[in-house]
Amino acid sequence: MTHTTTEQPTRRPSGAIVPVLAFAGIVVAVMQTLLVPVIKDLPELLGTSPSNATWVLTSTLLAGAVATPIMGRLGDLYGKRRMLLLSLSVMVVGSLIAGFTSQLLVMIVGRSLQGFAMGAIPLGIGLMRDMLPREKLGKAMALMSSSIGVGGGLALPLAAVVAQHADWHSLFFLSAGLGVLSIGLTLVAVPESPMRAKGTFDVLGAIGLSAGLILFLLPITKGSDWGWTSVTTLGLFAAAAVVFLLWGVMELRVKAPLVDLRTTSRRAVLFTNLASIMVGVAFYAVSLVLPQLLQLPKSTGYGLGQSMVVAGLCVAPLGLTMMFTAPVYARISAKYGPKVTLILGMLIIAIGYGAGLGLMSAAWQTIVIAVILGAGIGLAYSSLPALIVGAVPASETGAANGLNTLMRSIGTSVSSAVIGMVLANTATDVGGVAVPTMHGFRVSFMIATGAVAVGLVMALFLPRGRRSTAPQLRASSEEDAALDRAQELLGGFRGRVLDAGGTPVARAKVTLIDRRGHQAGATLSAEDGSYTLAVPAEGPYVLAARATGHGPLASSATHAGDDRTVAVDLALPGEAVRA
Repeated sequence: MTHTTTEQPTRRPSGAIVPVLAFAGIVVAVMQTLLVPVIKDLPELLGTSPSNATWVLTSTLLAGAVATPIMGRLGDLYGKRRMLLLSLSVMVVGSLIAGFTSQLLVMIVGRSLQGFAMGAIPLGIGLMRDMLPREKLGKAMALMSSSIGVGGGLALPLAAVVAQHADWHSLFFLSAGLGVLSIGLTLVAVPESPMRAKGTFDVLGAIGLSAGLILFLLPITKGSDWGWTSVTTLGLFAAAAVVFLLWGVMELRVKAPLVDLRTTSRRAVLFTNLASIMVGVAFYAVSLVLPQLLQLPKSTGYGLGQSMVVAGLCVAPLGLTMMFTAPVYARISAKYGPKVTLILGMLIIAIGYGAGLGLMSAAWQTIVIAVILGAGIGLAYSSLPALIVGAVPASETGAANGLNTLMRSIGTSVSSAVIGMVLANTATDVGGVAVPTMHGFRVSFMIATGAVAVGLVMALFLPRGRRSTAPQLRASSEEDAALDRAQELLGGFRGRVLDAGGTPVARAKVTLIDRRGHQAGATLSAEDGSYTLAVPAEGPYVLAARATGHGPLASSATHAGDDRTVAVDLALPGEAVRA
């Protein structure tokens, strides 16, 4: 278990911090769909077999899955801005490596380094939580969370235009340029977070998690090539189960684990992560189906016969709508809470896929599908970081959001494997070429609808969160202001700090200490003596209060870990010391 410390920031965050971090998220998300327009040409471009060419995509996915939780934890320990810049720098190096080669192995190395940057998204969410006031936090985190879909959606038409009119290596040079621009903007506009988690980096935990993820995701992405019942596929799944079991036992015994499994097992965190997997499945299904439907020739009887660029433009509203839902999410969540917003988003996704079963006969109909699904996925994605941030201590924000982003990646991986298998098994032979059928597209949409239904069930098990109506507390120092801003007040303790005569005490330091003796939160009392502190989990706590001229006070209190607020007034002993 770790706890939080603060460091004095070098400067206050500027108003550009939100768009700059969101831009960084969009840039790294572009890497996931950068090569989709040239996917069918990769074997020829790289001089290899189709099965080997898929490693160019698989390597990015695996690297991103491994890097996301690790970079989140490193950000909690050593600085989120520092790790964000490192992630972007590695992406730029990978882009340049890939841009100067047509050799398969070197290309895989470059693409792996590009995938490493996926950790930037949870790091950006963590920076926002640490630096922004509460009234701006909901909309900002929604935009950052949605960037993973926005980048993927906008990359399709952009990459299609570049691939159709220039050498395909230009895609990598373009991504390198975007990475350099993002690094420059981050250096100028984003200060380092003052929040730090005490502890050491869990190297063995990182190795164990990385090994387990690779063993699990590798057969998912390659199962169609190897055969789902082959010895290799089943053996890797079995090995992944053993590694994850041993890793979990080890993480429970480590004082400062890479992933705090006790925190992860809380109802709010567990069911949010499970719902995230289902949203990831739903998001990737439309990204796989619509481009193929649009580009199939009209001679098939159901293909829409559009060019690569037009197909990309028809799918682009998916990402654009996700981006524009961020302010809508902020209003809905402020009134009803992120749980309701998540449920609403998944209902809209279900409506979109249901309507899509009958809207596949014209290009304009695919745009309608993209807009509906973009709105639903945008609301769902925007809700996830708020649910996570509200359920974990500030010192674990990076690691917890990294794990949540990983859950979404697992969802997209599963979706890619399952939808790919469905389209392959339902394909028809046209001139010796396997062509996806309308039946396969509709089955894919039904699978996505089923995933959303499972996600809805998971969301219903989430605890009820309180609406974001609590006022912003004022503090007299930058250090304690940062601590105040990091509190997502879903439930906790509230009261007033008073002196022995019942007079309110302003600017008293109130510290929340958990059962292990670790700091779980801190704040300053307002001018009227009021304070509010969120609790990270149920259990007994000690509220320690101190103020200049007064004796210290320690008061015991217990919280059920739900959204209720427990009233505890703190009366400091002794009279104020007068000069």
